[in-house]
Amino acid sequence: MTKLLYTSCLLSGIFLTSTAHADLASELAQVQTSWATVNYELVDKAQLNAFEKLSKQAAGFAKTYDDKAQSHIWYGIVLSSYAGAKGGLGALGFAKDAKVQLEQAIEIDANALSGSAYTSLATLYSKVPGWPIGFGDDDKANELFNQALAINPNGIDSNYLYAAFLYDEREYKKAKKHLLAAQQAPARPERPKADLYRQQEITQLLAKVEKKLKR
Repeated sequence: MTKLLYTSCLLSGIFLTSTAHADLASELAQVQTSWATVNYELVDKAQLNAFEKLSKQAAGFAKTYDDKAQSHIWYGIVLSSYAGAKGGLGALGFAKDAKVQLEQAIEIDANALSGSAYTSLATLYSKVPGWPIGFGDDDKANELFNQALAINPNGIDSNYLYAAFLYDEREYKKAKKHLLAAQQAPARPERPKADLYRQQEITQLLAKVEKKLKR
């Protein structure tokens, strides 16, 4: 009887754990898919309204899975994308909130989603104005990009976003190297739309880099 009860409890625990993982993966996929649509296919007021709605969804996701780095990474990504779309000083609050989420994700599991928290945090540091207005810091951005690439040297986002940073820093040869790496990055079957649009961004930035290198 005791053995049967123990086995039943054990199986119930395994089932609940697997269900929780399935729910996390399902909700993560929903946020990722929605983000790709809002970020790449909407513009102006429609995009801002959609980002506002998505940020609330991502906040709920992060609250439900507060102990999971993935939820905080994607809440941070949504907030930082919302800040980028909004622009101006009004976006700074969203950027600061995104920073908090990404730092929390790193504390939980720095390697989650192939180091995406480092990549996204690096991008924030590179885009936000520096002191005394914001927390922007190109040296810190460079450090974080290198941490991201140490975890995921062949990733499409880690290489493309670092290349975009290097382009802004006028390091065109190095930018080209990372753009070529991004072009060859393995496809992400669960994120086809994001990959499609990211490859278009890579092609566009590579053309700009080539033009700079010919001067």
